[in-house]
Amino acid sequence: MVEKENSIIYGGEEQRIARVLWMQVAYYEAPVRAFLAADEASILGILVQHHGFALEHQQRGAWLGQIRLLKKALSGLDRGHVLFEFAIPRMGKRADVVLLVDGVVFVLEFKVGARQFDRSAIEQVHDYALDLKNFHKGSHDLPIVPVVLATEAENSEPSEVRFAADGVAEPVLARAEHLPSLIARCVEATSSETIDVKSWLSSGYQPTPTIVEAAQALYQDHAVEEIARSDAGAVNLRETADCISEIIERSKREGRKSICFVTGVPGAGKTLAGLNIATKRAKEHSDEHAVFLSGNGPLVTVLREALARDEVARKGTKKTEALRRVSSFIQNIHHFRDEALRSPGPPHEKVAVFDEAQRAWTRDQASRFMQTKRGHMGFDMSEPEFLISVMDRHKDWCVIVCLVGGGQEINTGEAGLREWLSALDERFRGWDIYASDRLEAGGYVTDETSRRLLHQLPVRRRPELHLSVSMRSFRAEALSSFIGHVVDNRLEAARKAYREIEDRFPIWLTRDLSVARAWLRSVARGSERFGLVASSGGYRLRPEGLHVKAKIDPATWFLNDRFDVRSSYYLEEVATEFDIQGLELDWVGVCWDADFRHNGSDWQFFNFRGTTWQRVNQEERQLYLRNAYRVLLTRARQGMVIFVPEGDASDPTRPPSYYDATYAFLKACGLKDLAESGDAKRANFSYPALVNART
Repeated sequence: MVEKENSIIYGGEEQRIARVLWMQVAYYEAPVRAFLAADEASILGILVQHHGFALEHQQRGAWLGQIRLLKKALSGLDRGHVLFEFAIPRMGKRADVVLLVDGVVFVLEFKVGARQFDRSAIEQVHDYALDLKNFHKGSHDLPIVPVVLATEAENSEPSEVRFAADGVAEPVLARAEHLPSLIARCVEATSSETIDVKSWLSSGYQPTPTIVEAAQALYQDHAVEEIARSDAGAVNLRETADCISEIIERSKREGRKSICFVTGVPGAGKTLAGLNIATKRAKEHSDEHAVFLSGNGPLVTVLREALARDEVARKGTKKTEALRRVSSFIQNIHHFRDEALRSPGPPHEKVAVFDEAQRAWTRDQASRFMQTKRGHMGFDMSEPEFLISVMDRHKDWCVIVCLVGGGQEINTGEAGLREWLSALDERFRGWDIYASDRLEAGGYVTDETSRRLLHQLPVRRRPELHLSVSMRSFRAEALSSFIGHVVDNRLEAARKAYREIEDRFPIWLTRDLSVARAWLRSVARGSERFGLVASSGGYRLRPEGLHVKAKIDPATWFLNDRFDVRSSYYLEEVATEFDIQGLELDWVGVCWDADFRHNGSDWQFFNFRGTTWQRVNQEERQLYLRNAYRVLLTRARQGMVIFVPEGDASDPTRPPSYYDATYAFLKACGLKDLAESGDAKRANFSYPALVNART
């Protein structure tokens, strides 16, 4: 981390009381002693200097109030470090004050003049503490105490300090005058070594944002390095972005048409990379108009709604105007296609980013859909061929960026890379082709035709077009490997993989849906989101109250708060693989039906038709069903519970035998049942006990 220091003179004695860090980690930071010795106006001046926005009178007053209250509360403290407006990059926000005393991190949220502790403040300060614990390297092993200070609340003692297993306390509700005794109690109760402030500040912030958080940050002009992990993951993303920018600039300069194939391991941030390209080019190059295209309808809906809501909240823009602006660079690929059919001219966009390009439709699927659903009787092209032909209408230059994943095809007629390569070979030989050097070795190409075309076409290999570092789950990057072994019936490999992640990524089993719901509610803290998911073929979950045929509204389910009965928090509406692919929740309840069932030796595949289960024999459909569960089992960022029904001996569509072998196989993979463990729920340990237990 790059840093530079400012020296400020107080009473003739030069003291270093403020450090301006790269990306401004804090507007103001100083040892407690220096903070107490400094005058209010000087501290306020530094805060104003680094604010960078028009300062409202209300904010100035709030800062002065916080400075005065904190000076009074810390007047007897001769150690520690104080940081005002501490950056929480993943959330795009700043904590009022972070206070380091001995071995404890206190996160303070001031409510000057407030008589009550409102829910939003409690949730917010809890989120800040969890963010530090999970993403700030220097705070991983430290006890963290979030505190809401309502200055005019009733003069009662602060709430009890209760630490969760990871060392993050439940939010403490207090008045400012209670802060000294609270600090003393927490320091005495913990056994962490005194924090080395310099090391703590420079330790690095390594967030793994959800795609919604990432989109919001990019839309607000944050650099991708500010919201992504600062280790190899961010370096990898930056190198990929730089490589694509170089290709775009060359195409623009030389009047060339180019296509890039970007690959990446599961969770490496391909969608994030695509959004970064689209937003950056759109904002920095108004003459070229970039667009992010996805065939994933729920993903597009959720991203558009999240960005529009964020803009309304930040700028007071009208919702319709915000949605119109957002929709100009995040589009459903099918709408883009339909517009191109209506107009024979070149599209507005010169740079098009196609997410999950391997899932574009084959010639048969695209032609059948366009003729029967859209009335274009003469349509006879694959989706890739048509999309390239649309961009090829430009007379000078254009660039297509194809983001290529693998292992999650869940729809009939998805083409893989073969149709893209065939179109380039047969109709667009003049295009420059750039590709990741891992297309074949990484398993993104599985058919002989594609392999032949890759060697036949003049492909320029660029290693920077492969994202090799997984960024999805900060708890367990080995999760996708474990799930792969499970759905591919590799018992010993699954058991071994689970041993590597079980301490960091909890996965529980249950035969009782009410127990699964209770667990999800118990483990989620702050605004962490949880919800139930199930296979779109899980029709016999209906007796459990889960109706997979009842479609969710993706924006409402993913974005609305816990008081909305339609949100994921209510655990009533269930999302399928089609709703949740490309999106994530913090905690997930996976509801398993008999469409994908184990028989004791291998997986079997079924489809419910009418009143009975019918065996699925077609290999392609078996792959889609296997991948449906692969998607469902990889949507959790922090942990999950898997609900396998007991079945009903009196119901021929769901006898216990349809479920028992699946449950037994998952247990054999190493998973434990919630009913068998006294530690099933997140317990409130005292932190010393936790430290001693680790030792």
